[in-house]
Amino acid sequence: MTDISNKTKETDIQVSLNINGTQTINIETGIGFFNHMLISLAFWAGWDLRLKCNGDLDVDNHHTVEDVGLLLGRAFLNEWKSHSGIERIAFAFCPLDEALSRIVVDICNRPYSTFEASFNVERVGTFETAMAGHFFRSFAQEARITLHVHSLFGENAHHIIETMFKGLGLALRRALVPRAGDVTSTKGVL
Repeated sequence: MTDISNKTKETDIQVSLNINGTQTINIETGIGFFNHMLISLAFWAGWDLRLKCNGDLDVDNHHTVEDVGLLLGRAFLNEWKSHSGIERIAFAFCPLDEALSRIVVDICNRPYSTFEASFNVERVGTFETAMAGHFFRSFAQEARITLHVHSLFGENAHHIIETMFKGLGLALRRALVPRAGDVTSTKGVL
């Protein structure tokens, strides 16, 4: 279990994460759709996640979404670092009605990310669709993982973004499956 917090002039965040959890999830960000997406991520990853963020939503979503991604990434890094004998590389294709996304992860201690999606609306609820890619980049940076998130099909922005969050959870769960032997790297270290 990792407990971590961060307070700035823009956000005040507390995160409690257990990647070997029982899907005990409680999310409060002040952005309804973002709560829904983080719940989906934690559910499909099999995590216990308690996350609370008070952000400057009177400005916009940017600081809340970015800082949640960064702090959740740090918590995930702390959790995965103690798991060396894992599958490490995994992927998920996640559908939701007309939408389909491909998520590929490498839990490798090398942060890199790509994001490809088009949205025909600026917001889902109060969540700014432009922030979806920013969340994934922020998470990958601090989690120190390689992450590729690509929308293959979709028209409904809610569906497209939800396939990405669910797919990330599923891919991370698959990448963390224990495997026989030592570290999954020819270098001998992740």
